[in-house]
Amino acid sequence: MPKTKMQLTSETATDFWNDSCSIKELSEAIQNGAVGATSNPVIVGTVVKQEANVWGQELDALIKNNPDVSEDEIAWQLTEKIGIAAAKLLMPVFEKNDRMCGRLSLQVNPTFYREKHKMVEHAIHLSNLAPNIAIKAPCTATGLAALEEMTANGVVINGTVSFTVPQALACAEAVERGLKRAESKGIDIKRMTPYVTIMVGRLDDHLKQIAKNENIDINPEYLEWAGVAVFKKAYQLFCKRNYRATLLAAAYRNTLHWSEFIGGKVVLTIPYAWWNKFNNSDIAVKERMDTPVQDEIINALYTKFADFRKAYDVDGMQPEDFIHYGATIKTLHQFVSSYYDLLNFIREKRLV
Repeated sequence: MPKTKMQLTSETATDFWNDSCSIKELSEAIQNGAVGATSNPVIVGTVVKQEANVWGQELDALIKNNPDVSEDEIAWQLTEKIGIAAAKLLMPVFEKNDRMCGRLSLQVNPTFYREKHKMVEHAIHLSNLAPNIAIKAPCTATGLAALEEMTANGVVINGTVSFTVPQALACAEAVERGLKRAESKGIDIKRMTPYVTIMVGRLDDHLKQIAKNENIDINPEYLEWAGVAVFKKAYQLFCKRNYRATLLAAAYRNTLHWSEFIGGKVVLTIPYAWWNKFNNSDIAVKERMDTPVQDEIINALYTKFADFRKAYDVDGMQPEDFIHYGATIKTLHQFVSSYYDLLNFIREKRLV
């Protein structure tokens, strides 16, 4: 049988992950060349409902067997069970590739976003669930301090809630500091594979909302390229500076978020529906990572959007500014709200 486009993508330097810990989706993704998967509060809530025949029964058992614990405890017991199952699916990939890929990303409790020590403590706990787990925490000032501390303790991290060049660079620098500290403590860092996410589609969403709110006149097609431009610039800087972290593109909104990154030594974490769409498209699998975004597009975005300048310039923001960036605010709200939605879902089942 001919190879799928995702298999062909994976034959370049580019890694493909499934953007979900769904057992059904991840099993199929691995057959199509996926070498990793990711999770967050939105994904966990969706998986519990989509795979109710499996996780609904698990949840019922947890509720029955734990009558005196909080919804938070049940939520994390369930999240950990889902994570362990997904990590197990990826274990053959992890072992086959000498532990250099095959990881599942699990996110620390999103309500800890202001509490460094709680994020670190939770990260260490989650990382011990399986040897092939990476831990996600936000690229805010507090989150970056936590990500450095996690790395210094031998935890493989994935910086998330990140949309901009300055966030990606700050996270990479935190990782470098953490790796040096880990090595000084005698931790073997050779197979630590840290990741730095840029949520490319969420930057596009943010600028589109600004354009609508402020009635900014711009070619609408240019707004599909903002995340691509930021990711490509960050990639050039990562290569130039020899950062040991790998850039990861997330939050897919259009085909450019796949096609324009093929060939880069990066990770593309793609939702199930999107990678199936790419497989069925007529777009050629061609290395385009080093093809620059047209100057006309970048100049228009740069001129018309202060928030694109903040995202694109190396010094566009300082770490203390990250938590006040529009896309950060919206994403943190969504992650925390999704976590509470899961708690409410559990509470409703307990009170039947």
